[in-house]
This record gives sequence, structure tokens and C-alpha cells, in this order.
Amino acid sequence: MFEWIERMADWIVFDLLGMKHGQHLAEALNFFIYDSVKILLLLFVVIFLMGIVNSYFPIEKVRNFLSRNKFYGLEYLMAALFGVVTPFCSCSSVPLFIGFVRGGIPLGVTFSFLITSPLVNEVAIGLFVGLFGIKITLIYVLSGVLLGTTAGIILSKFKLEQFLTAWTKEVIANAEREGEAFAEEKTPFKERLPIIWNEVINILKDVVLYVLVGIAIGGLMHGYIPEGFFEQYMGKDNLFAVPMATILAVPMYSNAAGTLPIVQVLVAKGIPLGTAIAFMMGVVGLSLPEAMLLKKVMTMKLIGIFFGVVTLCIIISGYLFNVIL
Repeated sequence: MFEWIERMADWIVFDLLGMKHGQHLAEALNFFIYDSVKILLLLFVVIFLMGIVNSYFPIEKVRNFLSRNKFYGLEYLMAALFGVVTPFCSCSSVPLFIGFVRGGIPLGVTFSFLITSPLVNEVAIGLFVGLFGIKITLIYVLSGVLLGTTAGIILSKFKLEQFLTAWTKEVIANAEREGEAFAEEKTPFKERLPIIWNEVINILKDVVLYVLVGIAIGGLMHGYIPEGFFEQYMGKDNLFAVPMATILAVPMYSNAAGTLPIVQVLVAKGIPLGTAIAFMMGVVGLSLPEAMLLKKVMTMKLIGIFFGVVTLCIIISGYLFNVIL
């Protein structure tokens, strides 16, 4: 779906600017152009579609439905499974996160998607089968889905809506007012579109700086941090290798498919698979660029709680992987 963006980024960097493949600056700039266009496009599409949904299903009705009906945790599992079929990195998942929050989906359920989406997707699954076999792939997929489901449930218990930023609360309030007004007046669809469009533009104006700064940080990490930089901290004799691998992965930034070759190299060098996978989950699920993007939506306290719970779940998964395998 995004192949044309990749070709455009390659053309600008390697043809128009005449840079060479493998150069740090070239790789960082290519990454920045590709991810900026992709994420802003995703943000536009998601907010527009959620605006249409909200105009027919006001947020209050969604909340009432979810509060009246008991799903016994299945809503968290469904959100995690939806994350599996969306091939996004952590930053690309943020637009959908904003759309879900704006659409009245409970924060814990939305977190389940945000956690699982970068960790497990069909591309990573295909590569995992080829690199490590079906058994390990199944354990990896189940652990990723369980991680997203469990962390979402845990986070929902903290009642974290109060830690959303004032901007996010205002976006939700605007969506509520629009949905109620449309419902009461039974406004025709063509008359709803200009209002929805204005809301999309306003949200994009508010978040574009955060998107560009976050991706710029990711581009620099992608282009300049060497792949083997952290291997010395992940030896099998280090009892704290799993938490160290998870924490040291945060400064890096990539998607699951891009990190899997690194995992293969780490395992080939004798690093336990659980430690290597914890490193991969840290890279794709806990990145500084993602935190930068989330800063517009969440307060620093909420980002800290979110990262803390996910880090703890990844560390537990890494140790369990090492024991099972």
C-alpha cells in the first residue's frame, strides 16, 4: 500500500539529491521522508473515517454500549488481534490510537491495539516462520497477543483517562458535540462533510510538528546507531540480560520485519532467543519517536505508566521465552 511512498523517498534521496545507499545521512533522510508521508497520510485517513463514524454513532452511545455489555475481556483480545493484522510500526499505530480515543473506545482497549500492532503482524510472522520455524513462531504470536491483551487490561484498571492531555480531551469533546448535533438534526451526509473536514485539518495542524520531530529522531537512530552496538550487554551469562536488552532497545527504532534479521544474528552469536525477542519487542514497541508522538495525546505521567507496564510485560515474556525454549 505504501510502495509508492518508498519509491518517492528513494527518488528524492538517491536520484534527486545524489546520495549513496549505505550513507548514514542518506538512510536517515530516506527514513524521515518515507515515515513522515506515511504517518501523516494514515492520520488523515483515520481521523476522517472516524469523523464519519462519530457523526452517525456519537461517542456517548459507544461508551454506553461498552459499559452496558459485558465482554469478559474479549474486547481487549479483539483489539490485540486487530493489531496483528495491521502491519504498522509503533509510530504508524499512533494515528489509529488517536482515532480510537476520539471514537470513544475505552483507553485500555485502545492500548491493547497500540501495544500489539507493532509487535506482531503478518510480515513479521512470515519472516519468523522462515527464520525460526512454526513452533517458535506460534509462541511468539501468542506471547505478543497475550502481552497486548494483558497490558491493556492492567492499564484499564488505573483509570488513566484523567492523564490524557487537554488537547485530546478537547478533541473528544468536539467529537461528542458534533455527533450529538448530527444525531439530533439528522443532518444529510453531504452537509456533515465540511464539518468533518475542518476537524481533520485542525487536528493535523495540531499534531504535525510532533509527528515530524518524532520521525526525525527515529530517522537519526535508524541511520546512525550501529546494529551490533548493544550485543555486549545481552550475553547468556548475564542474569539481567533480558531487562537490559529491553531498556537498551528503546533508543533504537524499526518495525518487526526490519528487526528480525538482527534477532537472527543475535541468536546465531549465542544470545538466548528470549533475550533477543525482548530486544526486538523493545525496539518496535517502546521507541523514543513513539513517545514523542504520544506526547501530544498523553501527559508525561501517562506515557511513563504506559511504557512502564509494557516494559514489565516484555521482560516477563523474555524470561518465559528463555525458560520454555
